[in-house]
Formats: sequence, C-alpha cells, structure tokens
Amino acid sequence: MRRTLWSSLSLLALAGLMLVPAAGGTGAERSAATDPNPCFGPVAADLRCPDLSMRRPFGLRAERRGRRTVLRAGNSIDSVGAGPAELRGRRTRGRFMNAVQSIYTRAGKRLTFRTGARLQFKFAHANRSYWKFYRAASFLLWRIDSAGIGTHRVRTGPKIAYCLRDLRRTRDFARSPRRARYPACNTNPRQRRVVLGTSPGWSDVYPPTYPEQWIDVTGLRGCFAYHHTADPRNWIHESNEANNRATVIVRLPYRKRGARRCPGQGSGSPPPPPADDGY
Repeated sequence: MRRTLWSSLSLLALAGLMLVPAAGGTGAERSAATDPNPCFGPVAADLRCPDLSMRRPFGLRAERRGRRTVLRAGNSIDSVGAGPAELRGRRTRGRFMNAVQSIYTRAGKRLTFRTGARLQFKFAHANRSYWKFYRAASFLLWRIDSAGIGTHRVRTGPKIAYCLRDLRRTRDFARSPRRARYPACNTNPRQRRVVLGTSPGWSDVYPPTYPEQWIDVTGLRGCFAYHHTADPRNWIHESNEANNRATVIVRLPYRKRGARRCPGQGSGSPPPPPADDGY
C-alpha cells in the first residue's frame, strides 16, 4: 500500500515538472495543459494541501471620483490549509511569468503542478510595481431579489492581481510558522524567477485605501451583493474550494448609517450567484 502511494506521488511529480508553454495569444493567457487537483485524489491524505479563504469585505465607504462614484472595500486572503499556497514563476515575455504550484508532502518533499497560474509585474501601492499573482481575486457586484438571491451581475472591479505573502499571522495552529517565511513581492523589473506564497495561519491583507480596491457604483440604486472571491479561476489547487468567496450586502447609493436594510443584510453571506459568473 505504501509503495503504491509513493508510486502515485512520483508520477504526479514527474507530470508536474513538464511545463507546457502558453498556446499563443498574449502573455496573460493560461497554459494549454494543467494537472488535476491532487488534493481531491487518492494521494491527498499524504499531502499538505493549501486552502485559501477570502475574508468578508470590510471598511466599505463611497468615494467620489469626478462624476463617478466608487464603493471601496478592504479584503484579506487567509491561508487556512495544512500547507502553504506557493507559486514559482519563470519569466516568459513582457510583464508576465508562467507559474507552477508547489505542494508539499507530509514528509517534506516538494511536488510541482501545472495549474495555469500566471504572475504579472503590476503597478500598485507606494508608486511601485510588484510581481503579483495574476487573477488572484475578483470583485463582483450582483443585484439581488427580494429573497436576497443574486439575479445577475452588474459591475466588476479592476483589482485582480495580488501578492501572496506572509503579511500578518491571523491564526494560531500547529502548522502555522511563528515568523513570516514568504516576504513582500519582488519589485525587480528584470527578475527572471520569483517565489510567491502564504504560509498556513498567515494572511495577505489589503485595506480599502489601496489602489483598485473598489467597484464603480455610479447610477446604481437598490440592493446588491458585493462579492470578493479568492482564486476565481482555480489556479491554485486547494483542499477546499468552497470557502473562496465572501460577501456583504449593500444598499445603493451607499450610506454607512441610516439606510433601509436589504434582504439578507447582517445575516452573513447569501447564497452565491450561479457558478459561471463570466469572470
């Protein structure tokens, strides 16, 4: 039984080392071939798989930008799995890298998997550019009906690229390192390879004041679900894909206090919209 297990792991590792280049188009498109998620397979029990969880949007506030109104919100991508969420990028062209995911066995062996992940050299806060995980998250605004159910998507936010780093230790459990292991994202425009990651028990937190932490809500009235989703394209293999989305219900135009309540407001996240939300 043990020999069969390690034979399976060896095959997975060999498959993961076979990088396949992007199938034409721009550098932002995903790779042509990917590996199945081993965290749901027969060898899952012998792996320390990651699990990313998006915290509920916080610090909401409306902001005027000329004739437009945006609704800002902070978020936190929390690493709550048995192992780190780790990507290793290699420069392809321009401002993009192809990336593979590292998943560790319980014995400490690093296995590599193709997931389609990309890294982007992205201009962000502090007037600097950083190597970030491309399409690490999505901001979506859905109109909801009288039962609090999402009926259709009305707006998307511009923020999609995030660092994966150990910014803040937010949970204390056995596999969580006491000190940060993954530093801030690399800022070198000539960099050829980078490693991004978030350790178990650590979080990458973005306040509402950071660039692109908003959705344009100009002209909208009524009740809406404001969704933040971690890894919307499943470019990181996880042990749990059901906790990636977090939601807050808002009435627009937005007022912090005194607004009439919406269905489901204050009672936690409503049922999610249809799985194919076109993002």
